Amino acid sequence: MSKTFGVLTSGGDSPGMNAAVVSVARFAEQYGIDLMGIRRGYNGLLGKNDNELNDIRKLRSETVLDILDLRGTYLRTARCEEFKLPEVLDRVADDLKHKYHIDGLVIIGGDGSYKGALDLCKRGIPCVGIPGTIDNDLPYTEATLGYDTAVNVCVEAVRSIRATSRSHDRPHVVEVMGRYCGDIAMRTAIATGAEFVIVPERKWDLRDVVKRLNSQIANGNSRATIIICEHAWENGNMADYPWQEVLCEHDKCVHEDTPFSSQNMARVLKYECGVEVRSTVIGYTQRGAIPTAYDSAFAFEAGRMAVDLLLHKTPEPDDGFAIGVRDGRVFHTSLRRAALKLDHRPFNEELYHTVNTLPYLPREDDLILVAARNVKK
Repeated sequence: MSKTFGVLTSGGDSPGMNAAVVSVARFAEQYGIDLMGIRRGYNGLLGKNDNELNDIRKLRSETVLDILDLRGTYLRTARCEEFKLPEVLDRVADDLKHKYHIDGLVIIGGDGSYKGALDLCKRGIPCVGIPGTIDNDLPYTEATLGYDTAVNVCVEAVRSIRATSRSHDRPHVVEVMGRYCGDIAMRTAIATGAEFVIVPERKWDLRDVVKRLNSQIANGNSRATIIICEHAWENGNMADYPWQEVLCEHDKCVHEDTPFSSQNMARVLKYECGVEVRSTVIGYTQRGAIPTAYDSAFAFEAGRMAVDLLLHKTPEPDDGFAIGVRDGRVFHTSLRRAALKLDHRPFNEELYHTVNTLPYLPREDDLILVAARNVKK
């Protein structure tokens, strides 16, 4: 009797999701397995549409062959709060078994998607997770699908920003994505020679940034780059600083409820350091890029492994499998451990301090520039 597997992409889209779907379709067909593509993440399992083809449709490798390097996700994606409800999970598991006759699912997504997959495993639906998120915030794996692409997008953007910063002698604050994981910020800072990196994993003080930027400027570097991860100023990570008072003193007043932002940070540095400081939020370009060779290759291996695991491996009770990278090689582990983040990847303290403590060694023309500025003063 032939088997039927399902595949879906869930949560935030990430480069390489389509490549993973192609790989799953290719190897499913090789084994004679029917593959159902589930649209819009877990929402596609809720049966909200009258026409089931809007939710679940059969996929063949020929159908999806040309989407491998397509941006975004062919199957679409969405977040699904309803999927956390036990009664909804019970109904979905029953439909998968008796209505759609699906024998296993490949879930491509992040930590929230993994938790949904684990809930299905507990209800008798075999699941394999492929880590599809640019944030690289699943600690069981060295890399997630889309992370390498996101870093490359940021590196290209920062290189362009540093070129114009050099032209105008302006420091620049660059905000990158990553949610509460600073890996994109760290890797981008290392690859571009940025002078500062601020991440959610470590507490930081804007006073220190002001002091260090003033030191850079005094030594002739008036074009420093500050890489900051989104959310790095939340959850008490940023020391108290009267930034609103600074803006009110030099610029228009801001409401006391106005949240901190990378744009406001640049404005504060402008007034505290006496130079024009600009800011850029790289944003969703990090998620909508064509996958790099690394991400495409990872997707290919992960898709093959996912089909093989569903076909030949039996997980522990109430558990599934999660695919990741360890020591540069694709491997599989317990979905439960991955979803509950029971394995930990240590923060690279050495690289963090290396970026933030490297002195700027001025060139001769920098010293001439500083001297000229001092004469003007």
